[in-house]
Amino acid sequence: MALAFLNQSRSFDAARNAVRFVGHDGMFQVLFFIEVDALAKSDTTLQRTEPSETRWLSAFDALRNSIQDVAHKAYSYRRRAFYTLTAADFR
Repeated sequence: MALAFLNQSRSFDAARNAVRFVGHDGMFQVLFFIEVDALAKSDTTLQRTEPSETRWLSAFDALRNSIQDVAHKAYSYRRRAFYTLTAADFR
């Protein structure tokens, strides 16, 4: 089966300082976290303003397609139960 992002929900995980989202490979759920530094790297507004949960989630929504592309790539290298995407993953 291939990785799919059927559920468009996402949430902010303060403990990880990341946005959490979910992919599915058949019946298996795959958790993804994208660190806020990776989101800020692509959004100059976030770099200049006080970040908030709402801003992080909005940045995720604006970058959703490219984030999911990177998630697909990470998943294709090695299949695991969860991944943390960092700024280094977005070159």
